[in-house]
Amino acid sequence: MPIRIPAQLPAKEILEQENIFVMEEERAVTQDIRPLNILIVNLMPEKQKTEAHLLRYLGNTPIQVNVSFLKMTTHDSKNTSKYHLDTFYKPFSDIKEKRFDGMIITGSPVEHLSFEEVDYWEELQEIMNWSKENVTSTLHICWGAQAALYHHYGINKHELPEKCFGIFEHEVLHRNENLVRGFDDYFLAPHSRYTDISYEEIANHSELQILAHSDKAGIFLMSSKDGKNIMATGHLEYSASTLAEEYHRDHQRGILTQLPENYFPNDDPNEKPLHRWKSHCSLLFSNWLNYYVYQTTPYEWD
Repeated sequence: MPIRIPAQLPAKEILEQENIFVMEEERAVTQDIRPLNILIVNLMPEKQKTEAHLLRYLGNTPIQVNVSFLKMTTHDSKNTSKYHLDTFYKPFSDIKEKRFDGMIITGSPVEHLSFEEVDYWEELQEIMNWSKENVTSTLHICWGAQAALYHHYGINKHELPEKCFGIFEHEVLHRNENLVRGFDDYFLAPHSRYTDISYEEIANHSELQILAHSDKAGIFLMSSKDGKNIMATGHLEYSASTLAEEYHRDHQRGILTQLPENYFPNDDPNEKPLHRWKSHCSLLFSNWLNYYVYQTTPYEWD
């Protein structure tokens, strides 16, 4: 089934070129079905790239999805135009009286700051508190996962000796969980972060479970036992070229980031990377939407 997005959203053209089925609002309202309403809290600087990353997989499932984008009013975005934000994004005050079947909180390049130092931390806390009663299940990605662990479960992040950067192999630990249904025993996923969380703290927390882990990159996938919160420390949604763009951008800025591990063919940054994690990203989004959102959310919210 298609993803329903505004007709003028720039990501629409990208998705259509990739043969992702999208549907404009005018056509979607004529269909007599109950679509899922998904709220995306996009904290990434280059918001249009992140939109395409996420919509690519939300639109490749059997369920019709309506997407809304949320912006932080306590933070001025320097990498996305005011026109784009005003046209396609809403402030929390506009949606807080509504309920959503699912929500996605993205990563953010603020890892070196403590959570309390982030200028929109109080606003994000308000959104996460609101989600307890108004969202069926939330998928948190990278820094968003660390923010959820800190806010909901009191588990803080810690700095790594060097950036966790590359494509790493992960082992599925609980094959009976619906979130990893259909996953291979081992799968690849991208990571790009300077901080990590404690395996022991997660494993010993009564409300959490670890679903996938890497010997080199640490925990990748975990969830609350009630399925309310899903946390992924890496970026399965990344395109094949995203880590290359990050690597070359850092070097242009004089940041001597190490070569992404297990990424460039022959470890040559001039060669085109292969996309080797796409199918598992499709499974992750499909399983989350089906088992944690669609099968759980009420047909009509009270």
